[in-house]
Amino acid sequence: MSRDFYREITKVDRLIHEPARLAIMALLYGTKEADFLFILRQTGLTKGNLSVHLSKLEEAGYIEIEKRFVGKKPQTLCRLTPKGQRAFERYLEWSRNFSRQI
Repeated sequence: MSRDFYREITKVDRLIHEPARLAIMALLYGTKEADFLFILRQTGLTKGNLSVHLSKLEEAGYIEIEKRFVGKKPQTLCRLTPKGQRAFERYLEWSRNFSRQI
């Protein structure tokens, strides 16, 4: 492997690169917003695990979380922020460039 290969791999956004967060970001990238239960079903994560990953993405400013009530039922909506959208697009570009080097 070349030195460029190793240098390029260190450029990955590690927050997004973690498989569960990558799945969440990809899901949200393709939708305007998604509720917690939809993300839970799509990713196969547990409620606790999903909550932790959503919190990390929210802390980084990649997603925003809105909690509201629909009737008497609580609903948690998640959506990418502009920062999160840019970060995911950079991640996709990094992934394309990196895969060309392999």
